[in-house]
Amino acid sequence: MRIRTIAVTAAVIISTAALSACDPKATAPAGAPAPSGAASVPSASAASSAAAPAKTATVPVFIGMGLQSAQDAAQAAGFAGLTSHDALGRARHQILDRDWRVCSQNHAAGKSIPVDTTLDFGAVKLEEKCPGTDRTPPKEAGATMPDFVGKSVKAAHQALPSNASVDSKDATQGRLIIIESNWQVCTQTPAAGAALNGQPVMFTAVKFGESCP
Repeated sequence: MRIRTIAVTAAVIISTAALSACDPKATAPAGAPAPSGAASVPSASAASSAAAPAKTATVPVFIGMGLQSAQDAAQAAGFAGLTSHDALGRARHQILDRDWRVCSQNHAAGKSIPVDTTLDFGAVKLEEKCPGTDRTPPKEAGATMPDFVGKSVKAAHQALPSNASVDSKDATQGRLIIIESNWQVCTQTPAAGAALNGQPVMFTAVKFGESCP
């Protein structure tokens, strides 16, 4: 019986040792942190600080250049977002860039800005003079009729609701108004300040450079 007791005791000791070897917590010294199988994850602030700074470039002088040349120079400097507008506020599109020249730029020359910034050029046709400051088209009409006198028929038309009924007539010679951006409003019905509630809108106009009667 003594031999059997010794054998059982030895088996228990061996089993306990094997379990201790498989359990790292059992063999870790008191007070030691438990091992972790997950890798540490960098904090958001650390990742942010490691991000590369935005690329910048110096804005060239564009005023006085042809619009196409200005766009080419902007791209050569690293700017890809380019747009332009009619500096006279007549709502004309710059379809042939070589026919326009730059009067204004939305970011001053010599300033360092991110290259993903959009550059906007105010332009007029080659035979036109630049205004002292860009003329803005009229704001969208709300509940009352804006004052469109002196504005281009196209800009006035665009400021009205899309479902508005609009009729434009030559104020002097009975000519057809085909290219609305070439004509300026002389009179309007309803008058400026009148309630605008869906009634038809009437304009008389002359070409820019002509005098209203």
